[in-house]
Amino acid sequence: MPVKIRLQRHGKKGKPFYWIVAADSRAKRDGKFLEKLGTYNPTKVPAEIILDLDKSVQWLFKGAQPTNTARAILKYKGAMLKKHLLVGVEKGAFSAEEAEKKFQAWLEEKEAKIKAHQDEVDAARAKDKAERLEKEKAVNQARAAAQKAANAEIIAEAEKAEKAANAPVDAVEEALQSEQTIEEAAGTAAPEEKTEE
Repeated sequence: MPVKIRLQRHGKKGKPFYWIVAADSRAKRDGKFLEKLGTYNPTKVPAEIILDLDKSVQWLFKGAQPTNTARAILKYKGAMLKKHLLVGVEKGAFSAEEAEKKFQAWLEEKEAKIKAHQDEVDAARAKDKAERLEKEKAVNQARAAAQKAANAEIIAEAEKAEKAANAPVDAVEEALQSEQTIEEAAGTAAPEEKTEE
């Protein structure tokens, strides 16, 4: 029975999530599997991979062939290197302690690279967020200034309309006042004339 290490798709439409499994090559992609080795979530940055190294190496020693994507994941997590080092131990090239030291050194270097990449991604996200916030503040200030100008124009128009509406009333009031002053002037002037006669 040829065994493959491959990905089995799970998750929602547009949001894939994969199990890394050892399965019969004749089984359906999402069908029966022999053993679950880990998970792979490509939607996160960087991608989240959880892998049981010992089980993966055991299946590789048994002759399981990984698919291209599964091989890349196994290389990324160090399963292929561990298998290579264990083959070297079996052949007597170096001891198991040396192999473990080499593997731990490789793991530390890999973790440092992953952490550096994560820091770069976080810094880029923070910078992008700050830039978007500044742009949004500028847009909000421009909107507030435009609204203030529009409000000032509306107030000016309202004052003009009120003056225009009050203009006839003011004219009538002025005319009435002028008539009253004329009458008063006429009334005051008439008695003076009568006194002269």
